[in-house]
This record gives sequence, structure tokens and C-alpha cells, in this order.
Amino acid sequence: MMVMRGYLPPLLAKAASVLPLLPLELAARRLLANAMAARPSFARRLGEYSGRTFAVDPADCPFVFLITPDEGRTAVHMARNLSGAAYDARISAPLLVLLGMIDGTYDGDALFFSRDLMIEGDTGAVLALRNAIENAELDPSSVLGLPKSVCGPFNRATEVFFDDLRRMLDAPEPSGPNRKAYPA
Repeated sequence: MMVMRGYLPPLLAKAASVLPLLPLELAARRLLANAMAARPSFARRLGEYSGRTFAVDPADCPFVFLITPDEGRTAVHMARNLSGAAYDARISAPLLVLLGMIDGTYDGDALFFSRDLMIEGDTGAVLALRNAIENAELDPSSVLGLPKSVCGPFNRATEVFFDDLRRMLDAPEPSGPNRKAYPA
């Protein structure tokens, strides 16, 4: 079996297939709510694409996220697959790559052209989402809703952890516009 660039090990993905979706969905909702609270202009930056549903499909995981960002009422749902699901656009890449797009480690355009990222459906909506994410300049501590006193050290430790994980999983090289060293 060929291991794909940046994919979680197959054994880990298989183990994730037995996890119940509800706790994952609740955690995803909380993380998205934290991110939206930290960057309230995010949904507004989507413009006409606010309220569209994005299927975020971690290619190496046995679940998908259906996310509908909208001012004041962003929705997140999880499913095992997309059969029967209604969505405007689908974004698929390994989980590690998708996470790296949120904090600016990866540039979506570079990933698309290197074929490490696949998009389907309304490309205008995907471009609006990408621009909103880049402008939000999210970091791990804001997504987790941590107090400012621990943000610097936590963000640095998270950056080191994910850099090591990317090397271990042979993920694409970081290419993002917001790639940064976090301050102390």
C-alpha cells in the first residue's frame, strides 16, 4: 500500500473510523465558534458566499465536515461520507494540510497546483473562503480560545509540533502567506 504525501498513517485513520461523530462535531463547533469570535469579520469577508456550505473532506480520515459560515449562525455538521449531503463546494486534502491552511502555513493556490489539494463545485466560493481565512490570520491559541497570557508560548510549541509532524508524514513544504514565527 502506497502512503500518500502528508496522510495520516492508515492504522490511525482506521482507528478514527470507530470514533463517534457527535463529540468530534461538538469540538469542531466550539473551535469554529472561537475562531469566529476572534475574527468577527470573517463571515462578512465571504461577501455573497456567506451562507454557502463547504464540504471539508480530510482525504485521510473517515469523516467530512459540512461547514456553513454565516454571520451570527455558523453551522458545522459531520458525516462519515458525502453521499446524500448538499454542499456548494468540496475541499479535499490530508487533515494536516487542511489544518495548515487555517493558520497560514500552507497557501491554497500552491497546494492546488501541486495537486495536494482538490476542489470541486463553486470555485468562487472556495476562493472567497480562502481569502477570508488568509485575512483572518488565525493562530492555534485563538482557535482554542486561550487566554492571551499563554498565546505566545502555546503558538510556538504548536508550530514546532506541526513542523515535526509534517516532516514525519512527508507533507508538502510550508508555503503560506501567513507563515510566521510566533512572538514570545
